Amino acid sequence: MKNISNKQASDKLIFALDAAGIEEALSWVDLLSGHVGMFKVGKELFTAIGPKIIESIKQNGQKVFLDLKFHDIPNTVARAAEAAVKADVDMFNVHAMGGSQMIQETVSAACACADKLGKARPIILAVTVLTSLNNDDMAEIGFQKSTNELVLHLAKMAQKAGASGVVSSAQDIAVLRANLDNKFVIVTPGIRGTGQEEKDDQKRTLSAYEAIKAGADYIVVGRPIRKAKDPLEACLQINQAITAGLAAR
Repeated sequence: MKNISNKQASDKLIFALDAAGIEEALSWVDLLSGHVGMFKVGKELFTAIGPKIIESIKQNGQKVFLDLKFHDIPNTVARAAEAAVKADVDMFNVHAMGGSQMIQETVSAACACADKLGKARPIILAVTVLTSLNNDDMAEIGFQKSTNELVLHLAKMAQKAGASGVVSSAQDIAVLRANLDNKFVIVTPGIRGTGQEEKDDQKRTLSAYEAIKAGADYIVVGRPIRKAKDPLEACLQINQAITAGLAAR
C-alpha cells in the first residue's frame, strides 16, 4: 500500500477561483490555503480585477494558474507569456489550435524571460478540446476527428513544440498516457463528484478519484467545492479521493 501524504494530495488540487470580485476571491484563498496546491484565475476574475488578483494571491504565499487560454498570432501570445512570467504566475495556458509556431514562440519567450529575471520557469499548458465539447460538437464545428483523436493529435503537436503539458478531459487521460511519456503534464478540469446529478455545461467528466487514478497530474475543481454546503469539508473529501487515486495507480 502506497503511503501518500496530505501535501502530496493537496498539491494536485487546483481550485477554480471563479469569483465576482477581489474580496470574494481572497475569502476563498483564506479558506482553502493549505488545502489546495494552486488557485486558478480565469477570464471572469481577471477581466474584473486584472493583474492585482495575481499579486494578492502571491502575497498570500499561494501559487497561481493563469487560465486565459492565449490564442492569437505567435508574437502577440509570446508577449502575453512574458507578461505572465513577470506577474510571477506558476502555470498558464495557450490554445493548442493556435498551432505549433505559436506554442514554440510562447515557450521560448516565457523561458527566456524567466531566466533573465531569475524566476522559476512556469508550467506552460496547451488546451486541447474543451470539456464542454463532445463528438457532436466537433462535427458541428467541422472537425472529422473524434474528441479523443483530436486531443491526442493536438497533445503530440504541443509536446513537440515544447509545451510542458496539456489541459484535457479526464476521459482523454488514458489515450494520452498510452502515447506520451509520464513527464508530460496533464491538467484535468471538469471534475465532478461520483454520482453528482447537477447538470451544467461540462460534458466529458470524471470524479477526482477516477482522474487521478487514470494518471492526471493535477485536477481543477470549482463548483463541487464552491457550491457545497460546507466548502472546506468538500475540499477535504476531494483530497481524500486524490489520495485514494494515487494509492490505486
